Amino acid sequence: MASVVPYNGTVGKADSGHSTGVSDLNIFFDTGHMTWIAISSALVLLMIPGVGFYYSGLARRKSALSLLLLSMVSVGVISFQWFFWGYSLTFSRTGNAFLGDLTQFGLLKTLAQPNGSANLPDILFCLYQGMFAAITPALAIGAVADRGRMLPAIVFMFVWSTVVYDPIAYWTWNANGWLAKLPNYDFAGGGPVHMSSGACALAYSIMLGKRTGYNKNRGLPYRPHSVTNVVVGTVFLWVGWFGFNGGSALGMNLRAIMACFVTNLAASVGGVTWILLDYRLERKWSTIGFCSGAIAGLVAITPASGYVTPWASFIIGVVGAICCNFATKLKFLIGVDDALDIFAVHGIGGMVGNILTGIFGTSSIANLDGSTFGPIGWVNGHWVQLGNQLAGVCAIFGYSFTLSCIILFLMNLIPGLSLRVTVEDEDVGVDDCQLGEFAYDYVEMRRHVLDGETPLADTPAVMSSSSSTAEKHSAEKMPVGMV
Repeated sequence: MASVVPYNGTVGKADSGHSTGVSDLNIFFDTGHMTWIAISSALVLLMIPGVGFYYSGLARRKSALSLLLLSMVSVGVISFQWFFWGYSLTFSRTGNAFLGDLTQFGLLKTLAQPNGSANLPDILFCLYQGMFAAITPALAIGAVADRGRMLPAIVFMFVWSTVVYDPIAYWTWNANGWLAKLPNYDFAGGGPVHMSSGACALAYSIMLGKRTGYNKNRGLPYRPHSVTNVVVGTVFLWVGWFGFNGGSALGMNLRAIMACFVTNLAASVGGVTWILLDYRLERKWSTIGFCSGAIAGLVAITPASGYVTPWASFIIGVVGAICCNFATKLKFLIGVDDALDIFAVHGIGGMVGNILTGIFGTSSIANLDGSTFGPIGWVNGHWVQLGNQLAGVCAIFGYSFTLSCIILFLMNLIPGLSLRVTVEDEDVGVDDCQLGEFAYDYVEMRRHVLDGETPLADTPAVMSSSSSTAEKHSAEKMPVGMV
């Protein structure tokens, strides 16, 4: 590691770093640390189209492109919001216990003063955390599948990120935040990213209402339209999660490497656990099941990744997948059309991970970056930590869910911002009525799958770009070819 000069400029308030009186501000930072966080920023950015592919594959074909677009729009909208005031509200140095101030509005005086870690200049920390801010609404916005309008969803991203994400991230990661002082341990975003987005998706699903034809017992029996997209999205997410969790060490050190290792292990055992749970019911090996389990394992390990040993990550991956698997049934119990099971995977998975951090967190892992932590979880004999973790779970879920419902309720009263498409447009498809573009140009062969009907094996192929008629009878048709 190259020798660096300790930062000697203004501290405790916003400062560009020029108060140090040196002409080369790079002397205060090690290139290796900065390289790792820059790479991690790119890896987290890669996760956002991964979310889009994952959600697109799980949804119906006529909503596939809108979910991909919303994921990418999240990058554009939140990158502006983060520059405008999001970073200042979340990571300014002079806020109170609940929210930052606007001392770094428009990235004013945001350059080379260390933030988050002595290893990182303010602007690099801003870049990295901005990717977290961008992916969080992308995770939640999948709740619009099949029935949500685009414009309100885009407006909601900006408002929600300001009113919900920024305060929660401040509580958790800013040294002045009340959860950070408690302390509530959350290494990489189990609360600010996953619980908040899961609670938001639940609220959005409730406020939108059920899709036409939704049945409380069976939901809508539509299969994911593209398992291949689900796999591609899972790969993007799995790879990107190395930057998501490993980068949260805010430097290249043993803690970052351990975070990467336990992340991969939890994802692996989570995928295997879920696929076995599904096999016990269907006696078939489910690709969707493996991908869902891997994501559940990744979500559950996120808050714990910088605090737990590999053996503990194995338990977290298994328990996270089991809890998320069974949580997919909650929507039928409460009658909510959570089309893509976002609450079950991200909301419940984040809760499980945060709670288990209070049990398996250990100072020996947390200290691998050279810092000094006292006892963390039950394995260190620190019994009260579980209560601190539960306080974070309740506060974050309650705040995100309540504020999301309020924002959506008020938006729905504003002319032009009604949340839901009409019944006719829902029948045609969100891609058709809202985008006028489609995920595929395809050749489709019709075949009847109803009991007692003769399959029409030789029905002529139908070329379609719009295909509202085809979608009306999607339960009776199966695409067999793509061009």
